[in-house]
Amino acid sequence: MTLRPIKPLALAFSITVALAACQNTGGAAQSAAAAPTGTVAPLKVDFSKVDAPAISLQASDVDTSIAACQDFNGFVNSKWLAANPVPADRTTWGAFPALGERSLHIQHEIAKAAAASAHPAGTMERKVGDFFAAGMDEAAIEAAGITPIQPELDRIAAITSNAGLPAYLGQAYANGMGMAFGFYAGADYADSNMNIAYAQQGGLSLPERAYYLEDREDYKTARAAFLLHVEKLLSLAGAEPEAAKAQAQQVLAFETRLATASLGRVELRDPALRYVPVALEAADASTPNFSWTAFFTALDVPAPEMFSLAHPQFFQEFDAMLADVPLAQWQAWLRFRTIDSASPYLSSAFETANFAFYRQTLAGQKEMPPRWKRVLGALNGSMGEGFGQLYVAQAFPPESKVKMEALVANLMLALKGRLENLEWMSPETKTRALEKWSSFTPKIGYPDKWRDWSGLDVAKDSYAGNLMAASAFNYRFNLDKVGQPVDRSEWGMSPQTVNAYYRSTANEIVFPAAILQPPFFDANADDALNYGGIGAVIGHEMLHGFDDQGSKFDAKGNMSNWWTDADRENFNARTGKLAAQYSAYEALPGLFVNGQLGLGENIADLGGVTVALDALTAAQGNAFTDPMVDGYSQQQRFFMNWATVWRIAFTEAQLKQQITVGPHSPGMFRAIGAPSNLPAFAQAFSCKPGDKMVRPEADRVVIW
Repeated sequence: MTLRPIKPLALAFSITVALAACQNTGGAAQSAAAAPTGTVAPLKVDFSKVDAPAISLQASDVDTSIAACQDFNGFVNSKWLAANPVPADRTTWGAFPALGERSLHIQHEIAKAAAASAHPAGTMERKVGDFFAAGMDEAAIEAAGITPIQPELDRIAAITSNAGLPAYLGQAYANGMGMAFGFYAGADYADSNMNIAYAQQGGLSLPERAYYLEDREDYKTARAAFLLHVEKLLSLAGAEPEAAKAQAQQVLAFETRLATASLGRVELRDPALRYVPVALEAADASTPNFSWTAFFTALDVPAPEMFSLAHPQFFQEFDAMLADVPLAQWQAWLRFRTIDSASPYLSSAFETANFAFYRQTLAGQKEMPPRWKRVLGALNGSMGEGFGQLYVAQAFPPESKVKMEALVANLMLALKGRLENLEWMSPETKTRALEKWSSFTPKIGYPDKWRDWSGLDVAKDSYAGNLMAASAFNYRFNLDKVGQPVDRSEWGMSPQTVNAYYRSTANEIVFPAAILQPPFFDANADDALNYGGIGAVIGHEMLHGFDDQGSKFDAKGNMSNWWTDADRENFNARTGKLAAQYSAYEALPGLFVNGQLGLGENIADLGGVTVALDALTAAQGNAFTDPMVDGYSQQQRFFMNWATVWRIAFTEAQLKQQITVGPHSPGMFRAIGAPSNLPAFAQAFSCKPGDKMVRPEADRVVIW
């Protein structure tokens, strides 16, 4: 059972991985005279015990024994990281995780207050309070055991032949429990004003196809552990030991076959491979064992003339498996996926098994987070936008939005100046680039309107039941968009998420409330810190509109080629040098960063730092006198805060996984990658040719 609908792949480009596990949209702080929808009285929340983590740039953190021109990340971050090891209940620690931790503590106080207060049925306070209370009721969860998902397991057992598999899958997806492939509504790449249905590859439990197909040592270890994990869950659900062992082999073989037909992460970055419009009749003909017409009917979605059926090789294999994989093997896989997806919300034996494999084995996490954090993760994943209403009303000062708007305006002007003065781009392409620049839509802190949650029923007596109800509710919300105009007011992150993103089909840049804190943003800090922090993040998101994939979408958010062939060739040559730069970074002995996988983020980093530095210079003006804070100039502090933002440590297992599946290069390389290409950095720190932070002229990357 997939408790969260499969989301569109790579429709939004984020500054980093979301830390609050939030899905769907974000909540909104209102003006001083307004209040969130559904609020009947302010919650009594005590934030006195929520301490701000000491992650801002401090002169005492700088390790002056390390030369900034040789190891800038070590110069800025090594002392802090040495004093702040990765906590046992995490796999990474640094600026982003620490801010995420603070956000979680704020959310905890709000959720506790909602659970302790009496609010009328149907209000957001009541829904949040009941959800949190149900998740914290360990006795009830233990008593329920596997019973919340037993009806689904019974439906799987009742399938009598392979011919009945498509009907079961249709019913499962309709209930928000799809697991074989991704299926969702999203903006049409050819007409971004309308939503269409998208189908894409899926069905894998391990992080990436390589885990099934390659013999890297950690992949082989993961496959062996996966077999034991499947066997454990099936045994907990009642299978006899020998049967569970045999079925685990069947599950691995099933997913390996899907993996063989799947694309890799680098290929999936290409929007042309994610968007394959087909007529419904043609789709039916391409998968003779699976009727898409019947599938749309099962989902209660009007049959469209066209939808996107991406990754044809995957769906051909999926269709063949409907016929030639024995029913018993299908049922073993369906049972496992149902149990595995629900296990974090079932009794402790299931939850512990889930943690032991996915977090301990695959990511190197030593301890399970306390229960309140796990419940908040589920709450954010199920109704993040609704919870965000309460978060912003309590924790987001309206003046932060006003100051951010000014920063965005300054970054916009700086980016325009860069585009206008590009020497390598022709006037024809430059005109189209400026059209795209002029159509950027910034969203700051919170959306202008709330999503309606009145159709979601939340109860205090069934934690897993609430998760299943939310999954069905959210999936229905998504499916109802098929064939409807795009609502451009919607957000893709909740305000309590420490993150930011760019969405190509909307040409929008979005900055949730929780990221507007130090080291990113501080209303009382000097300009250098704010421009080196949130300013560079703003620039980063803007430049996603012009990275190797975002640049394939025009000012209206439609996928189209607005480049001359010569300009695109020039652009590819420049970005190719950047991919090569990052591919030379060695994360662990013999394990290098994948420069192609992280190319979009690294393009955005380089452009973001560049335009943020321009904006800082413009904001300070010609008459500016450098205050030399703590003995460092404004330009030095600008770059130092950029490095502070990317201060991070990993468990070894998490770092390996990040290299394999993450579109973001590890933070220690982001801290140095962009600055090493900028003459302004070398000038600020008096670096000389030959220093590690000064790339040779032939290798220096200049794009925007």
